[in-house]
Amino acid sequence: MSETSYRSICICGGGSLGHAIAATAGNQGCHISILTGHPERWDKQITAFDCRDNVIQSKLIQVSSKAHEVVPKADLILLCVPGYLIESTLKKIQPYLSPRQMVGSVVCSNGFFWIARSVVGKNISLFGFQRVPFICRVREYGKSVDIKGYKSQLKIGGLNNPYLNGLASFFTKIFQTPTSVLNHFLEATLTNSNPILHPARIYAMLSAQTEETFDKEFLFYEEWDDKSSEILIACDDELHAIIQKLPVNPKEIPPLLTYYESTDAATLTQKIRSIAAFKGIKMSMKPVKNGFVIDYSNRYFTEDIPFGLLIIKSLGVLTDTATPTIDNILCWIQTQMGKEYLSNGEMTGMDIVHSGIIQNYRVHSEELFKKG
Repeated sequence: MSETSYRSICICGGGSLGHAIAATAGNQGCHISILTGHPERWDKQITAFDCRDNVIQSKLIQVSSKAHEVVPKADLILLCVPGYLIESTLKKIQPYLSPRQMVGSVVCSNGFFWIARSVVGKNISLFGFQRVPFICRVREYGKSVDIKGYKSQLKIGGLNNPYLNGLASFFTKIFQTPTSVLNHFLEATLTNSNPILHPARIYAMLSAQTEETFDKEFLFYEEWDDKSSEILIACDDELHAIIQKLPVNPKEIPPLLTYYESTDAATLTQKIRSIAAFKGIKMSMKPVKNGFVIDYSNRYFTEDIPFGLLIIKSLGVLTDTATPTIDNILCWIQTQMGKEYLSNGEMTGMDIVHSGIIQNYRVHSEELFKKG
């Protein structure tokens, strides 16, 4: 397939990334349809306001809650949904897929590849991004979005997909960002972004706290401290110990100190605090009578634990790699969430079935360890 084959994109999900991709891809000439549970809230046009003072607009071809109305017409189906909706979304679209189409995810650290293989089978080509194209926030649902930051480059991986080079050229054009092809789908899955970034920060910020109610909302990044950096670096070290045992190129997943151009915890703290796109982002809290309490229904918990940090833990188990820092975070945070993923240090807790760990899906080890 050439890049001209991807004229029609069906975006599944109505979150910030769905809004931003609809605006940017549509503005570059793609025919955009949206599969969402709230079609009545969408306008016929979507607008993105970006950090470069651009106003990016696109018409939407169709917005629907019915998969049969939008999926068969698409060349690419792109999931922009949280991890806990990946499986149900794939099951919704699966009856209307054909081998001519490709199914992808804007986030792959949530176990997308093995969940998709389990649901849609081996005849559908899969693709996904290592890191999301934008840092963005919905301004007005179904109408507008703020793009707060762009990536300098993008990387995509695939499974059963011989068309990745053409796809990379296509995304380079529509996102106006250089996009390269990864050699293995695990290189897109094992990102050291949100799955360790958010839990490490939360653990550092809250695990020593005895209060449940606070007099202010914490700034997630602008008040980042060296303890958070130290825990994040320890998690990253454990992730890279796992990576060393998998058929991936470690250079495609650089250590966080390299990625953030830092040398130690102190310089990493300074770097994270200085990122403009992170300004104003708060810890997930909700107001109560006497102040604020942590909102454990936020995606920092519902996404980044069962469909983030636990996935890294599951690959640690598969490769017999110790993950003591990650284990400590999981044991503490599952208690705060009222969940049980680990029991006596093992992935046998009652809630582990509601996570994206690879052991929950029909993926054989030979598939995991072979190239591509």
